[in-house]
Amino acid sequence: MVSFPMSDVNMRREIPGYHGRYLRIDLSDGSSTPIPLGPQILRDYLGGSGLGVAILLHERAAEVDPLSPMAPIAFVFSPLVGSPLTTSAKFAVVSKSPLTNRINDSLASSGFALAGKKTGYDAIVLVGQARHRSILVIDDDQVRLESADDCWGLSNQETRDHLRLRLGNEFQTATIGQAGERQVRYATISHDGRHAGRGGSGAVLGSKNIKAIAVRGSHRPHWAEPAALVGLAKQLSEKSFGPATAKYRELGTASNLLTFNRLNVLPTRNFQEGSFDGAIAISPEELSVARDRARASCAACTIGCEHLYSMKNGSGSVRLEYENLFAFGPLCGIDDPEIVLEASRRCDEWGLDTISAGGTIAFAMECVQRNLLDEPWLKFGDGQSLLKALDSIVSGKGLGSLLAQGSRRMAHHIGHESIAFAPQVKGLELPGYDPRGLQTMALGFAVGTRGADHNRSGAYEVDFSEAVDRKHVGPESAHLAVETEDKAALMDSLILCKFLRGVFTDFFAESAEILQLVTGWDVTASELRETARRIVTAKKRFNILAGWTPDEDTLPRRMLQKPASDDLRGHLSLERLNELISAYNQARGWSPEGWLHPSDMQSEIF
Repeated sequence: MVSFPMSDVNMRREIPGYHGRYLRIDLSDGSSTPIPLGPQILRDYLGGSGLGVAILLHERAAEVDPLSPMAPIAFVFSPLVGSPLTTSAKFAVVSKSPLTNRINDSLASSGFALAGKKTGYDAIVLVGQARHRSILVIDDDQVRLESADDCWGLSNQETRDHLRLRLGNEFQTATIGQAGERQVRYATISHDGRHAGRGGSGAVLGSKNIKAIAVRGSHRPHWAEPAALVGLAKQLSEKSFGPATAKYRELGTASNLLTFNRLNVLPTRNFQEGSFDGAIAISPEELSVARDRARASCAACTIGCEHLYSMKNGSGSVRLEYENLFAFGPLCGIDDPEIVLEASRRCDEWGLDTISAGGTIAFAMECVQRNLLDEPWLKFGDGQSLLKALDSIVSGKGLGSLLAQGSRRMAHHIGHESIAFAPQVKGLELPGYDPRGLQTMALGFAVGTRGADHNRSGAYEVDFSEAVDRKHVGPESAHLAVETEDKAALMDSLILCKFLRGVFTDFFAESAEILQLVTGWDVTASELRETARRIVTAKKRFNILAGWTPDEDTLPRRMLQKPASDDLRGHLSLERLNELISAYNQARGWSPEGWLHPSDMQSEIF
């Protein structure tokens, strides 16, 4: 066991809702230093994703290899964590992505957020590399490394169980599975059975020789107007039981499957089609009849959208969401629910992002179909070949070493213009929305600083509204994509669950009221709109420093050359996408190509 000295341990500049500092731990030399966070930086970037990118810019993370010892990874809380507000027990993991080499901010709900904030910090930042395989333990103002030799090689659940016995139930843990240990570029970080890690934060933690972080604390933040905050929290909880969240309580996010299938925007067989004949067999409506189902909630959540389905082989139950259902079902042409559930279970245990795992395997299946890859066992519709491919990713054997790199790197290795149908933007695999039939979403995917990500844009809400013709979106609608992205940036920085977005009548105004009661600031809706734009601009700044160029803001060529085979009207040309991107950039006040003004690149963050 190695204990780290804590310098300036009593330094604390508390603002209601905050501790006013982050903890910087250098795993290489044993230093552990609180870094002050002044009122202005907190008000400018709030917490979560916003504060995380500000810290990474301060730490110069854009300029280093994400898997090098110098690369920082930040676990960032928010002013709402620990408050009575529903869905506020969330944290962000922010780093440079080993999958994309661009900004990566992943969010999830768990007890780790609550315990982590009680350590007395608004963020925990790790740099350096531990000399040995280790568990990082943060116990209030004490920081130490313990050996991880006895849990290296264990799954996420086995590691959590092991650490519970070793450290006790008061500690909350964030762990990596075997995928993170092997630095699979889309490995996740797991906590309470949930995951943060699109883009490979689990690989970053594994590169630092850290198997898990365990946190416990007694520093509770206070609120500016606690009585009024409790009253507002009750109102928000009551609204969360309303019709805006009803479908998620009933069937979870997986309920989107049949809707998207009917609209021909359900990506099938690596985006070759937009609908799947076997969708009904794996739909939650069918699964709910055929097997036991239980509901659960994230920490401090009143919505309860989590749905667990039993495995017929007796191996327990599996959390099923739309994205893993899509990625291991239609995307790979598989309609066997037991295979889809088993693939999801293995990803949970090993710590693999399901979207990137499914997308990379589906891409490999098409390469086999086109005789570009000599792996005849890997076929669309073959469930056993899907499971074999997942096994190989974690073992690193055979094709697995290539699959572990993600579809973009795999396409560059295979060549033969296979990059044209690799399902990725900036290296991040596309989620379950066919952009040809959801063209505001297509714009959101193309310009997204993280890559193709429905959680950072939310532009599909525009496509499903009456504001646009989703199959023929023009540049005059680009501002709608900006608005959904700004809203997502604010939700990810406060932090609140995206499923609350339908509960608010005026999101920015109501968020301002929440923040006033928490911090005492005289914040307004107008200020929060500017804050959201500042955060998006900071992410773009990070990417430019990391080497971004305008040609990255695009979609796979397949999607710009022809429509899906079963929806001929769903067509998006390269010319129209470029018009949308130019309009988006100008709506943000950037150059038409997407470059920031020099003042935005040179301004001080701290």
